Amino acid sequence: LCPCLIYGAYIFLPFDAPLLPTVSARLVYTLRCAAFATFPIVLGMIVSGISRLCSSALEPFGELHREVEIHRTYVSQSIHLFILYFFNMSVLATYLPQELLKLIPLLTGLFAISRLIFWISYAVGRSFRAFGFSMTFLPLLAMLLWNLYGMFILEPENLLS
Repeated sequence: LCPCLIYGAYIFLPFDAPLLPTVSARLVYTLRCAAFATFPIVLGMIVSGISRLCSSALEPFGELHREVEIHRTYVSQSIHLFILYFFNMSVLATYLPQELLKLIPLLTGLFAISRLIFWISYAVGRSFRAFGFSMTFLPLLAMLLWNLYGMFILEPENLLS
């Protein structure tokens, strides 16, 4: 489903990436796009704090209720996946040709949407969360494989430069 969503958005959404000739410009563009991917994480932190305040626990450091634990786990996993996403996206931006830089904001949108889908499905039941997690993890895995391919096959002479 992820490749179909990315391809459809790449073809049908009417925007192009700005001209980014240098690596530093590409990294700044990636950093700006990655700021939008933090929206689900910040929203999760807010909801986690509110649910912790509204829980009826008499001891604040005691056993957490299920609704508090869901949000805390979501935020923790989202932060870990965002770190992986950001580093992979930064490396990917250095290897992509100019005409494919439109993928950077599309992959950012997919990350944010898939984290929200994971959060909703995790709140519904733990058995439903595989769809949202796979929508987050499989594009990360594809980016990692493309980055390794770019580093070791396409440009091995520039690996450490």
